Amino acid sequence: MESAVAFTLLDYAIFGVYLLVIVGLGLWVSREEEGKEKDSADYFLASKSLPFWAIGSSLIAANISAEQFIGMSGSGFRVGLAIASYEWMAAITLLVIAHFFLPIYLEKDIFTMPQFLEERYDGRVRMLLAIFWLLVYVFVNLTSVLYMGGLSMNVIMGTPLWASIGALALIATAYSLYGGLKAVAWTDVVQVIVLVGGGLMTTWIALDAYGGSGAGPVGGLSQLMGDASGRFNMILFEGELMYQNDEGVTQDAYQLLPGLSVLFGGLWVANLFYWGCNQYVIQRALAAKNLTEAKRGLAFAGYLKLLLPLIVVVPGIVAYALDPAAVTKGDEAYPWLLGEYVPSGFRGLAFAALVAAIVSSLASMMNSASTIFTMDLYKSYVDEETVSEGRLVRIGRAVALVCIVVAALVAPQLASLDQVFQYIQEYTGFVSPGVLAIFIMGLFWGKATPNAALVSAVLSIPLSAAFKALTPGIPFLNRMLIVFFLSVALIVGISLYENEGEDHPKAIDFSEIPRAKDPVYNVAAFGILGITAALYVLFW
Repeated sequence: MESAVAFTLLDYAIFGVYLLVIVGLGLWVSREEEGKEKDSADYFLASKSLPFWAIGSSLIAANISAEQFIGMSGSGFRVGLAIASYEWMAAITLLVIAHFFLPIYLEKDIFTMPQFLEERYDGRVRMLLAIFWLLVYVFVNLTSVLYMGGLSMNVIMGTPLWASIGALALIATAYSLYGGLKAVAWTDVVQVIVLVGGGLMTTWIALDAYGGSGAGPVGGLSQLMGDASGRFNMILFEGELMYQNDEGVTQDAYQLLPGLSVLFGGLWVANLFYWGCNQYVIQRALAAKNLTEAKRGLAFAGYLKLLLPLIVVVPGIVAYALDPAAVTKGDEAYPWLLGEYVPSGFRGLAFAALVAAIVSSLASMMNSASTIFTMDLYKSYVDEETVSEGRLVRIGRAVALVCIVVAALVAPQLASLDQVFQYIQEYTGFVSPGVLAIFIMGLFWGKATPNAALVSAVLSIPLSAAFKALTPGIPFLNRMLIVFFLSVALIVGISLYENEGEDHPKAIDFSEIPRAKDPVYNVAAFGILGITAALYVLFW
């Protein structure tokens, strides 16, 4: 797809200022006092000093990337507002993680999720899951974000895909490699302002253009909801919404978002795994000053998640209603809209918002991959006794660099996919049910044993692949729920056989887990629950 509208000098200037600010801020916050060398807590956990607003901002900056701006807009183009369930249900999931998971994680004083698994189970489980996360971060997360970001630059600026991917990798590396999580988290505060502000501006301009003369954005939204009413249903039933993929094959949107099970089924598996067990997300909360700041940070992120469909889904619906012949793939909808309707100057700001989302996610994934390799594999199995703090930091930087280079080389291979967002969800879903079962049972069931956890981890991919091959008519979210319950059943059966009903010696002692009583968090949580319920009632 060719660039719809060339960047002007003003667009380049605005985008260039953004790059200078981000790289400069990242390097500035990375500096240390003279004579002080970064240790592993400084590099991987930002010295455990993050306040709630930095945690919440960094969570969203790490989460919102090309997956959402490009991928979720592409799904909005194909299936409409129903894809927003990934955002609105995530807001509730964040409350669950804050209340039930975080107190245990922070009390254990851990660096990584695999480290928690060793403390609860054993080193075999830690090693297996550490290797799994490294592979997922490099070959699914980093790769897909680089590809979708490169696609957007290719469409809007006309730069070759490979050059766009290389540029994004270079920008993320420039400000994050030296400073670690501290540089990532504090620049994320600025990144969130840019991506939310620039994203809202794009939606505003698109709705204003769609509404026509004098209608304004509100009138444009009202007209859009009338013209594309079938794209504003949150709950999709079988046969209700059919769409054509990039090959012209008609598909049922129910296979992607299977009715009420989105609210009560497999989406919970995806969300609990992502927000509660995922290193590059939960690492921000592990870097909090204390439990109160961590919980408030997750609540703050929850409110931002409620806002995000207006930024990343509605533009895709606008593009669908405009019926552009130039858009042949769902993932081309947002870049096309940006190039066609956003005027000069504003286009530079809007594109800065998109790049802010991309590079912040890349930086987060690089840092978390290096944390897992360094702390879970190198320190635990190669040089546990004599390795210095300075060497751990240097290894972390080297691993981060290797990860981004490998991902940049693999990223162009995703060009054959129609909706990359759905690719990420489905193939991450091959492993998430078994891993989530390990965490849930380890956290809240004292009898779970290491062997049971290991069997669940090993069988998650074969079980998921078998269900996909043997029952292709079952939506992948429903398959995830089935595999999750099978994994739980395996853990229960094996654990009861091994322990004969006794708690495992490494079971969580809840009498030692603090519970921060915070009225501010409680009020914020009830607000999120109320707003989410109202949104589903409005768009049922």
